[in-house]
Amino acid sequence: MRLGREFIDALNMIAEERGLDVGTVITTLEAALSSAYNRKYHPYSVTNDKSAEIHINNETGEITVNELRKVVDEVTDSEKEITLDDALAIDDTAEIGSVIRIERIPTDFGRIAAQTARQVIAQRLRDEERRVVYSAFADKVGDMVTGTVFKMEGEQVIIHLNDKTDAVLPRRERIQGEKYLSGMTMKFYVLDVRTNFRGPKITVSRTHPGLLKCLMEMEIPEIQQGVIEIKNIVRDGGTRAKVSLVTLDPDVDPVGACVGNGGTRIKAISSSLRNEKIDAVLYSTDPLTYIRNALSPAQIAKVEPILDRKDEAIAYVYPDQLSLAIGKGGQNVRLAAKLTGWKISIQSIEPERMPTLKDIFHDVFTDE
Repeated sequence: MRLGREFIDALNMIAEERGLDVGTVITTLEAALSSAYNRKYHPYSVTNDKSAEIHINNETGEITVNELRKVVDEVTDSEKEITLDDALAIDDTAEIGSVIRIERIPTDFGRIAAQTARQVIAQRLRDEERRVVYSAFADKVGDMVTGTVFKMEGEQVIIHLNDKTDAVLPRRERIQGEKYLSGMTMKFYVLDVRTNFRGPKITVSRTHPGLLKCLMEMEIPEIQQGVIEIKNIVRDGGTRAKVSLVTLDPDVDPVGACVGNGGTRIKAISSSLRNEKIDAVLYSTDPLTYIRNALSPAQIAKVEPILDRKDEAIAYVYPDQLSLAIGKGGQNVRLAAKLTGWKISIQSIEPERMPTLKDIFHDVFTDE
C-alpha cells in the first residue's frame, strides 16, 4: 500500500509548521494507523498485546502492514497467536514464545479507519507539541523571560510568552498596584513549570527576588563578568528591595558600580519594577557591620549584639534617623532583618554634646 511522495512532503510540512521532528510525525502516524487497523480487523481480541505493526517508508511513502502472531502450544486468541506448525510454514526459524510477522495488504482500510487515524494523529501531535513546550521551558525555571499581557482570567493574568506558549501570573506573584493591560510587554521570572492533562502550566512572577537578580545581571556588566557577586536579595515587590553585594576586585566599589553614574543603572532596573526603591548595600562577614549596612539609607550610630540571645542585635540611631531606620510600617528594619538573618531592634540615643557651664559647675548652680 503506497501513500506516495506527496504524502511524505505533506508530513514534512506539518512537522515544519509545528516545530516537530518529521521522524516523530511519522512514528505518530504509524502508531495511529496501527491503532485504526487493530480496531477494524481485530476488535474482539482478548489480549492486550498489539496484533499489528505498520511501517511507513519516509522516502517513498510505502506502507508495510505486518500482523504479529505469538507462537504458542495452544491458541487461545486466534487474532494474536499461532501454533508452531502454522508458524513454521511461514518462518522456518519460528519457535515457541517467538513472534512472527505476517505481511498483509488490506484492500478496504476505509474511511472509518482513516478518520480514526486522523484523530489519533491530531492528539499525538498535540501531546508532542506540549512535550516540546515543556522541554523548552522546564530548563528556564529560575530565569527571566519577556512576555506580553494577554488578558485577565479570574485571579490570574494570562501572559503570552510566544505564539504557542502562555503562562499564568497569579495574584500572589503580582506587584501590588501594578497595571496589567492587554498588549503590555514586561519581564517575568519563571517560577514553576509543570505538566498535566491540559499540557504544560508555566507560572511566572513579578515579585520574586530572582527577577531583580536577573535584571541586575542584565544591566550591570561587573555582575555578568563575576567581578561583583550578589550575596542576597529581599523584596517587597513594587515598593522596596535590598541587595547585598561583595566584590572580588578591591579596586571596584560594588555599591557604586551597581548604582551607576547619577544612579542611571539602578534607575533603569527600578523602572522595570514599577519604580521599586532598591537599596544596594555592602556585604560583610562581620554580622554587626552587615546589619549597619543593611539598614541603609539610615545612618546608624552603633550596633550591639544581645548577648543572651542568638542572632539578635540592637541598632542605635540618633533621633533624626529613627523613622528612616524603621521605615514606613517597619519596612526598612524588616527587610534588613531578612537580608542579614538577624532579628534587629531599633533604639534612639541622644546625640553627644559639648558640656555647658551648668554641667561643669553643677554643684554651684544647685547650691544657689
